[in-house]
Amino acid sequence: MKIRTLALILITHSVVGALGFAAGIYMLPILTAPPAPSVEDIKLMSSQAKYTAQFKKDLKDSDALHWGEGTVSIGPKTITLMGQLAPGPDYKLYLSPKYVETEADFNRIKSSMVRVGDVKTFDNFVVQVPPGIEPSTYSSVIIWCEAFGQFITSAKYQ
Repeated sequence: MKIRTLALILITHSVVGALGFAAGIYMLPILTAPPAPSVEDIKLMSSQAKYTAQFKKDLKDSDALHWGEGTVSIGPKTITLMGQLAPGPDYKLYLSPKYVETEADFNRIKSSMVRVGDVKTFDNFVVQVPPGIEPSTYSSVIIWCEAFGQFITSAKYQ
């Protein structure tokens, strides 16, 4: 086999392998996600909410792969989303004393935030608020991808 042919095979196989790996990282959370809560469940749980806010796609650090949209409801026991998030791995829900919409801002004030829990579904979600966390002492809710350090979305609720 000629060196040129061998190099071409190596390059094309490497590109296909890299694309497959990237597609796998993107698709795995979708394939392994539990069933999303129903609209009725979200409505029932959000009826207990003290605050509501909107996730929007057009935030500074949101892009085609990192976004959220819909109504987020913050109550003393649950935080719910009636809407959608871009699929991804290792999403965490944080409450923050300040509104942020960039990775840099998130990292700058992360020590003053509280991590509420994991977000495991991308069409609607319910996250239980652990005992000892009082949402009224914060002003914003943030979805963050812990594995890749990516800002997904945020909303100011008070």
